[in-house]
Amino acid sequence: MFGNIGATEIILILLVVLVLFGAKKIPELAQGLGKGMKEFKRAVSDVQQDVSVDDDKSSKSSASETRTSEKTSSEKKEKANSQS
Repeated sequence: MFGNIGATEIILILLVVLVLFGAKKIPELAQGLGKGMKEFKRAVSDVQQDVSVDDDKSSKSSASETRTSEKTSSEKKEKANSQS
């Protein structure tokens, strides 16, 4: 869709933006856009870290549950053997 944009079209778009917003407003808009992108990237990385931490916790808890169930089953076997 946008693969056919040439240099003439880009220059035309930049001129329209310059006329609409003015030379003083464009740096402010660019700065705001940059801050927004930075905040978005930070939020994405935070979510990725939270997900990886949750995955680590769930894998550790499932491993500890497996160990606990193994201990419980061995304790039950020992009780059954001692009662016999």
